[in-house]
Amino acid sequence: MSTVNGSRIRGQVRIVGAGLLGASIGLALRSKGVDTIVSDASPGALSLAIDYGAGRAATDSDAPGLIVVAVPPDQTGSVIAQELAAFPEAIVTDVASVKVLPLAELHAAGLDTSRYVGSHPLAGRERGGAISARADLFVGRPWVIATGNGENADVVGVIEDLILDLDAIPVLMTAKEHDESVALVSHVPQVIATLLAKQLSDGSARALSLTGQGLRDTTRIASSDPTLWIQILAANSETVVDILRVFRDDLDGFIATLEAPTAPGAKRAIAETLAAGNVGVARLPGKHGQDRRFSQLVVMVDDKPGELARLLAEIGDAGINLEDLRLEHSPGTLVGLAEISVLPEVEAQLVAELERRGWRVAEAWK
Repeated sequence: MSTVNGSRIRGQVRIVGAGLLGASIGLALRSKGVDTIVSDASPGALSLAIDYGAGRAATDSDAPGLIVVAVPPDQTGSVIAQELAAFPEAIVTDVASVKVLPLAELHAAGLDTSRYVGSHPLAGRERGGAISARADLFVGRPWVIATGNGENADVVGVIEDLILDLDAIPVLMTAKEHDESVALVSHVPQVIATLLAKQLSDGSARALSLTGQGLRDTTRIASSDPTLWIQILAANSETVVDILRVFRDDLDGFIATLEAPTAPGAKRAIAETLAAGNVGVARLPGKHGQDRRFSQLVVMVDDKPGELARLLAEIGDAGINLEDLRLEHSPGTLVGLAEISVLPEVEAQLVAELERRGWRVAEAWK
């Protein structure tokens, strides 16, 4: 089947699991004219995903060429096995956030995995379900293909076509390398953010009223679904524990230094730890995975209808590309702060243009 909007995928795609990832994949494929089938063990979840346009219901005549399993990690291996058996001509992938476990389960069952290649998009939202799905969820995001299992190059090629159709960036890793990597950049940050947010439970309303963007940034992911994270952390516990032990050692050392902040060498130790954090942050890739530093401008925006829209429109009128945007607005304040990221070479131009138009640029830094 050829598609009307230039999709690389040909034929039917079956998505098993109508949650955030499954429904988002369905929305993106449907937007490219792909015949997309959605299946879910929950009739309610399935009906909602179909209502949102993520795909159509399955029929007995379906013959998908590609199947995407988008179910919780503790179900992934068994569902992959079922789909391989039910559709003997189809290529199967999954989008679970751990890759070693489902592959090990398939091998333990003695199944032929020549038509299976695991994958994982590094994209998501704090809220789950089809109601939160977005067709652009994967745009510019890394999407790992778990290779190194003797897979057929043509099978990998089909998974790459899916990823490129969704405007994501294919990244080849072994299953073990993937799980070690996401432990560092996703699973451990989830634990640390959760433990930090837990400290807020007993905070006074007066203290919490002082909250700024730093606390919001460091605790944002703590609102994620506990049921899903129980499964993810259990499936990748060994690597997560190894990293948390190192983190604990660093924390213990920092505590010991702060217990005697005037002792010889204490201030140097604190400074070196903070500087090491600067180095780590500087290594994070920028927009769309590019390792590029941006300049940030902080613009004061009056708290009244249409002001933010006017700011964004005037940045566009100036011919400057907005690389990123973060907002900070505390309840009761008359202004919000818009942190705008742009390429360093256009920073001075944008500051001059915004000030000419009457905007208050509160701060700029690189």
